[in-house]
Amino acid sequence: MPELPEVETTRLGLLPRLQGRTLARIAIRNPRLRWLVPDDLETRLAGLMLREINRRGKYLLFDFGAATQIVHLGMSGSLRFAEPGEPAALHDHIDWLFDDGTTLRLRDPRRFGAVLWTHDATRHPLLAHLGPEPLTPAFDAAYLHAQCQRRNTAIKQVIMDAGVVVGVGNIYASESLFHAGIRPATAARRLSRPACARLAAAIKQVLTAAIAAGGSSLRDYVHSSGELGYFQLQTRVYDRAGQPCRVCATPIRRIVQGQRASFYCPGCQH
Repeated sequence: MPELPEVETTRLGLLPRLQGRTLARIAIRNPRLRWLVPDDLETRLAGLMLREINRRGKYLLFDFGAATQIVHLGMSGSLRFAEPGEPAALHDHIDWLFDDGTTLRLRDPRRFGAVLWTHDATRHPLLAHLGPEPLTPAFDAAYLHAQCQRRNTAIKQVIMDAGVVVGVGNIYASESLFHAGIRPATAARRLSRPACARLAAAIKQVLTAAIAAGGSSLRDYVHSSGELGYFQLQTRVYDRAGQPCRVCATPIRRIVQGQRASFYCPGCQH
């Protein structure tokens, strides 16, 4: 599933080609995504200039001024530039055609993604209750500590809660906890202010590194094959159960939390 770094590198890859272009029309071949694509999507957006592409959590926000298009890639969705005259494949559900001939194409085999529009993205039900962005000053040690003090749930579940902080998916949560030296099953309320400072810094570090490494591959992806080139993080713990820790050589352990696998090093994480 695309996580924050993949969505951000998608945004960075699309922006240079699309910003300032006018949307000519939208071709919807299959509106049956997670929610039905609104039948007035083209009416609302065609003829408008794309001012900016922003991101909120894992949602891409295409700012057309009078309306904002919300795109979520779901479990298997991807956005790419189609070549001129390139026929749509089975799972290519939507094309956006711009005034310079550029075609942006949504491919979503599982159809768990979403394409919606709104007049005010800040008040849309999907976005209004999201927590702060992890790479902004709003997400810091003081904020995280205050959130943790209210919760007795495992810290990994807390940092994966989009109402607490957006975009920290399973891989990046495990990696961030490793860098902070905190076990994933630790009760959130037990974390001290210094521990929260380490964790907030680790989340920023891991996500920033992932975005930096993913950007160049995204440019290749949107211009060519259309298969999303996910950033393959050089993980310290994720998916390394039984292998020696890269720091202390202790075997990495795997546990299940909320039906998801968590990985940690018993030697480095306390």
